[in-house]
Amino acid sequence: MLHQDSYKQHISAQFNAELESVKNHLLEMGGLVEQQIGKAVESLLNRDSGLAEEVIAGDEQVNELEINIDEECSRILARRQPAASDLRLVLAISKVTTDLERIGDEASKIARQAVKATEEGSANTSSFVEIRHIGNHVSDMLRRALDAFARLDVDMAVQTVIADREVDSEYASAMRSLVTFMMEDPRTIGPVLGQMWSLRSLERVGDHASNIAEHVIYLVRGLDVRHVEPDDLVAQVEEHQ
Repeated sequence: MLHQDSYKQHISAQFNAELESVKNHLLEMGGLVEQQIGKAVESLLNRDSGLAEEVIAGDEQVNELEINIDEECSRILARRQPAASDLRLVLAISKVTTDLERIGDEASKIARQAVKATEEGSANTSSFVEIRHIGNHVSDMLRRALDAFARLDVDMAVQTVIADREVDSEYASAMRSLVTFMMEDPRTIGPVLGQMWSLRSLERVGDHASNIAEHVIYLVRGLDVRHVEPDDLVAQVEEHQ
């Protein structure tokens, strides 16, 4: 009987180690994606095509991490058949990985806009203040979402989801300004459209950061808040403590 107990403890220790490993790989991927977004925005603002090309090349590493994490999750599900909270953890990791990969894609899109702007020699900087501001905002959202995941911090996750509404508002305001700018001076249409695409990518980063925070809430509380309005979010989470 002691031998059987010892065997079960060994298996449990192995399982915990596997869960910790895949969680660490996810956070490693998150750190890389954070860097990608920061570099992409800087490459656009500084017309730095070299930095932009670094971001584009770095997307391959993001994709490799996604594949490796997916394989780890599949192995855990097949071999361990986790239940309850462990199953939620594996499912949450899988979903967060998808959002991180898509954030990496958005970083590459911004970097490609930076390369294009540099090649065209565009000097139009009409939305650079908004790009930097929204870039900082969504980068902070992503950082907080990943911190919430690492710490299983529901309050931080909730605040991250709520912050996406402000990003959406800032994005809408910036787009209105750029439309007005193009109407006043049609010569700026080409460069401004590129900036619009970059702003759209940053807005999508905010959406994915919000998704990650929602996965944290699901992981900790078992509560699906994907279609819950921000105004109702706090109340629903408090009900499921």
